Amino acid sequence: MEEGLKNFWHLVSLPDNVPIIGMLGLVIFYTWQSMRKALRNDRLGTPIEASMTDRVQVWPYLVRIEFLTSVVVILILTVWSVGIDAPLEEPANPGRTPNPSKAPWYFLGLQEMLVYFDPWLAGIVFPFLIQAGLMAIPYVDINPKGNGYYTWKERRFAIGFFLFGFLILWVFLIILGTLLRGPGWNFFFPWEEWDAHKVVAANSRDWPELFGKFPAKNVDGSINTGHVIIGSLSIIGYYFFGNLLLKKVILPRATKDKDIVKKLGPLRYGTVAFFVLTCMTMPIKIILRLTLDVKYVLSTPWINF
Repeated sequence: MEEGLKNFWHLVSLPDNVPIIGMLGLVIFYTWQSMRKALRNDRLGTPIEASMTDRVQVWPYLVRIEFLTSVVVILILTVWSVGIDAPLEEPANPGRTPNPSKAPWYFLGLQEMLVYFDPWLAGIVFPFLIQAGLMAIPYVDINPKGNGYYTWKERRFAIGFFLFGFLILWVFLIILGTLLRGPGWNFFFPWEEWDAHKVVAANSRDWPELFGKFPAKNVDGSINTGHVIIGSLSIIGYYFFGNLLLKKVILPRATKDKDIVKKLGPLRYGTVAFFVLTCMTMPIKIILRLTLDVKYVLSTPWINF
């Protein structure tokens, strides 16, 4: 354990990783700070709009602070870049590749997704959906409360979904790929020593195989009909029952409004349901992979889900 902790500390203190740890600290601090203000406002017990007697305009007050902050950040980065050399490694040698071979930190979330999903899903579809879903929040949100002040009680669903999409589906995967993935892209806890010879049994199987002998292909190479049926029904069933749960339980409780689905309308609700249910497939698939060693829910010669 001691050797493992030394290795973890060495990894954290690498020049490449110091800025990542610093940014992680900023994410934690500002998330805590914003939630602290939101909960403090919620404890007031009265609508914040009624208690906000002192109001200031965005221009020049907020814009001035943002401009001065950007100038300070640029100065710090300039001094840092001039005073400290970039931690460049030796020229690439095709005969000696690093283990693990990691992408730049901002791509490590994508590299981590590749462990659990087909490349076209992990590299194209999910990154697009995560960003599109976060950008769609202001357009599908019909809650007039929470504008201009911090609150959690009045915007549980919007804030919760944003935090889930940003912290869990992006920041957490970057941390996992940066600090907990070692040789062979195997998972190592912080107290474990990185062993380049670690053996991990590759027993990955598809979801239909848990219910019987339903491999993706038969012995003669033809498509297994049972595999396609079970996989397709599982995906359809997830979206069907997930939609009912979201419509009847999650949205009404999170928003404290029994008529929220009717108020959203078909287009807005359909957008919300699609993004929420699709984004939730990522942690579900990660759990299935880590617990049941499930590779795909549906595997076909053309596409894998």
